[in-house]
Amino acid sequence: MKDFFKYLTASEEDKSWGLFLNVAGKSSVAPGTIYPSREHPSGYYYPWNQGRTLNEYQINYITEGKGILENTRGKFVVKPGSLMIIRKGEWHRYKPVKSQGWTEHYIGFDGVFANHFLQDNQILHGQSVIYCGVREDFIDTYYKIFELAQHEDPGNQHIAAGMIIKLLGYIVAWQKQRNFSGKPIEKLIQQARFYMRKHTEGEVDLEKLAEDNHVGYAYFRKVFKKYTGISPHQYHLELKLMRAKELILTTNQSIKEISYDLGFQSIHYFSRLFKKKMGYNPSELRNTGLNTNL
Repeated sequence: MKDFFKYLTASEEDKSWGLFLNVAGKSSVAPGTIYPSREHPSGYYYPWNQGRTLNEYQINYITEGKGILENTRGKFVVKPGSLMIIRKGEWHRYKPVKSQGWTEHYIGFDGVFANHFLQDNQILHGQSVIYCGVREDFIDTYYKIFELAQHEDPGNQHIAAGMIIKLLGYIVAWQKQRNFSGKPIEKLIQQARFYMRKHTEGEVDLEKLAEDNHVGYAYFRKVFKKYTGISPHQYHLELKLMRAKELILTTNQSIKEISYDLGFQSIHYFSRLFKKKMGYNPSELRNTGLNTNL
């Protein structure tokens, strides 16, 4: 894709959606080039000795070259495969090493969902530079956002918002997986998840599974929760409830039989858990046409 940048105007409807795109661009900065370019508007251009503060969030993906980022948290080395996360209202400045330059892909956005993901949520909280390498899925998402920005067709802001959330999801998923990829414990977690899915109708002995793989259960439980976000017991319970929903909708089995077959202690316990998870009890699902929610 050729270099470009584009600043967008979001309508009140776009803003009410919860996340909207302000700017998008790609730039190959040659060695020795003055940075940042004076072509940018005053709200974005800044002299190095002053830095800047933006009224939006930005994620700048560097795929070639090296440089530095400075903000209130410190000074960070930027290298190929770095994501620079610029937060709304935070003083910062960044630039490539003059002898190397760099290739940058950037998006600027705002909205209540942006606040949630990059300020309120703890997953990305406080991170300034994330080293994830040059990834095709990240680049592809940037390019799709760029295409939406360049055309500005009706509704493109809404689609772009979804793509920005998708990019944030990729970043979080990469962070969660990087400490497990290729390691024996990842294989065990995947094995355990398959085992639980296969045995939704009944109990599972995960302590024995861990023991058979020479792993202590306390350690297995800890890394399983870190990998999936929930404990092994809760993971298996949610699989059971999803299986119960399927059986309620697709069979003539009584709710009591389904509860018994899935190994719940009592129909009352099952119904209480089901309503807590689904928002309605099993009989409501079967009798009031909620099968459209499957």
